[in-house]
Amino acid sequence: MLNITIDGQTTQVPTGSAILDAASQLGVKIPTLCHLEMEEKCNQQTAACRVCVVEVEGRRNLAPACATPVMEGMIVKTDTERVHAARKTVVDLMLSDHPLDCLTCEQAGRCALQDLCYQYDLEQTSFPGQRNDFPIDTTNKFYSRNLNKCVACRRCVVICQNFQNTNAIGFGDRGFSTHPVAPFDRGMDESTCVSCGNCVSLCPTGALLPKSKEKFRSWEVSKVATTCSYCGVGCQMTLLTKDNKVVGVEPANGPSNDGLLCVKGKFAFNFINHPDRLTSPLIKKDGQFVEASWEEAYDLIIDKVKTVKSEYGSEALAGLSSARVTNEENYLFQKLVRAGFGTNSVDHCARL
Repeated sequence: MLNITIDGQTTQVPTGSAILDAASQLGVKIPTLCHLEMEEKCNQQTAACRVCVVEVEGRRNLAPACATPVMEGMIVKTDTERVHAARKTVVDLMLSDHPLDCLTCEQAGRCALQDLCYQYDLEQTSFPGQRNDFPIDTTNKFYSRNLNKCVACRRCVVICQNFQNTNAIGFGDRGFSTHPVAPFDRGMDESTCVSCGNCVSLCPTGALLPKSKEKFRSWEVSKVATTCSYCGVGCQMTLLTKDNKVVGVEPANGPSNDGLLCVKGKFAFNFINHPDRLTSPLIKKDGQFVEASWEEAYDLIIDKVKTVKSEYGSEALAGLSSARVTNEENYLFQKLVRAGFGTNSVDHCARL
């Protein structure tokens, strides 16, 4: 364990921890843009944004808190005039090449750059000049890319290369024109993108946005923690709801998905709002399906199973479960079929 003092508070952290980890342990807030709070070991901090710079006693230059390892006895200051001035300049430079359409931007209210501008009292840039004019890429079926709003934080590239292992994008050009690119700087439809949407979830600005059917603001939605029902992995996620309708999905940091989702979990949620979705059991009466209570449905199932078993024997029965339910539910189902029905004819569609 290593001892470190941050803004007069002392704590101990494991060897290999960054200053940002120690600050988080102490409850000291350090702003970031490029940092990913992911548990995977392949997350190597890029220190691309330089918003998290701090003063370290004995060092001449400011150090990025996310990528500077803690040393024994290190003394750090995060709230000095020099630190504030440096952070403000960094944000100011980002703003110099960023569209100021916050009133109509879909990311308004949840934009990290907008929050930093508010924190450091920036209403307009001090460095007016040339701006990039990238064409908006709408070739992907699920999201659009407006690289004019990109701040080169590298989150999308890191998540695509190190976590998703898709390598659909990297950084191209140099200097002022540096931006995330698909191979040969073509549209995302010609890349190896699998449309997982993790880059969209992690983008701190409005550069990457889902093609939502519903328009909403961040303050208009309620958040509901749930488990993805598309397969048995059990990915944790958060549903965004407005007017009793699901309008979006955000990944949650669960033990099975580590803050990631696939294309189904991220984008395939509109079935929830479909008017044809079954919300109660249906029983066929006189050739027509009619709604029934769960008690009626269970009674009918029990009666039919008993009838078939008594007339044709246990081997006339079989059970088919779904890969969408949990392992525990599948275990209980096979136990019901084997012990209750008296047959080993049980299976499930193990598709992920």
